[in-house]
Amino acid sequence: MSGKEGSQYTYRAAIITSSDRSSRGEQEDLSGPLIREMAEAAGFRVVSYTLLPDEQPLLEDELKRLCDTHTADLILTTGGTGFSPRDLMPEATLAVAERLVPGISEAMRWNSLSITPRAMLSRAVSAIRADTLIVNLPGSPKAVRENLGFIIGTLRHGLDMLTGR
Repeated sequence: MSGKEGSQYTYRAAIITSSDRSSRGEQEDLSGPLIREMAEAAGFRVVSYTLLPDEQPLLEDELKRLCDTHTADLILTTGGTGFSPRDLMPEATLAVAERLVPGISEAMRWNSLSITPRAMLSRAVSAIRADTLIVNLPGSPKAVRENLGFIIGTLRHGLDMLTGR
């Protein structure tokens, strides 16, 4: 369960980075730590950080574990949302989803289009499994900062509705 801090609940966030190169130690994961920093600054308690290769079964298993054990109220993923054949985070998210939340991903793309036309190439999705919200973010730190910065203020209200608070 989420802890009560003051008059607001402190929601638990988990971070999953999907990256072959980072999981092999060939490249530092810069986006996962940035998500942690932004989530904590917004009042979320980060309870899990996982770095996985771009393998759909591994990504699905971690998403299911975090949701089904009620480890996190919010899962923020980074990476694996592009056009590369190994970019499979949206497919992993859709495979475990019980309900879709297209407005979050649409809002991120809409906001990002004012910065770059490449935003239309994002395949990110957002979904709910059990009482956990899953949001796919891009892999680059710049895009993470822009996208998460745009939505993070509204996520608490969505989590309040999802959890009945």
